[in-house]
Amino acid sequence: MKGQQQLHKSRVIKVESQESWDFLLAQASDQGCPVFIHFTASWCVPSIAMNSYVEELATTHEDIFFLLVDVDDIKAAATKMEVKAMPTFVLMKGGDVMEKLVGANPDAIKRWIDGFVQTFHSHNNQALH
Repeated sequence: MKGQQQLHKSRVIKVESQESWDFLLAQASDQGCPVFIHFTASWCVPSIAMNSYVEELATTHEDIFFLLVDVDDIKAAATKMEVKAMPTFVLMKGGDVMEKLVGANPDAIKRWIDGFVQTFHSHNNQALH
């Protein structure tokens, strides 16, 4: 139909409140789902530049829960995760921080997440046997 656009539903969930943060982390932990968190700020150009890359990762890694947290909106979460610079990326599993990476480095993030996924899948496969 003329004039209609294909709507793209994001797989990256923007955390809007501390309550939402607590709920989403508890839900992921209960489901045994790894969580990738992109800590950002509206004033940080490198952070904003990483948004499309994180979207791409989320589409590729559907077994990981992707969250976007603006440190100015959810200060308590940023403080708890000891976020001191943007962008900061955190990978969690079962409520525990597995890895933390600071800086807009897509190649390092890809290697990091691919290595985590490989380890995560091998642990899951061993648990099944």
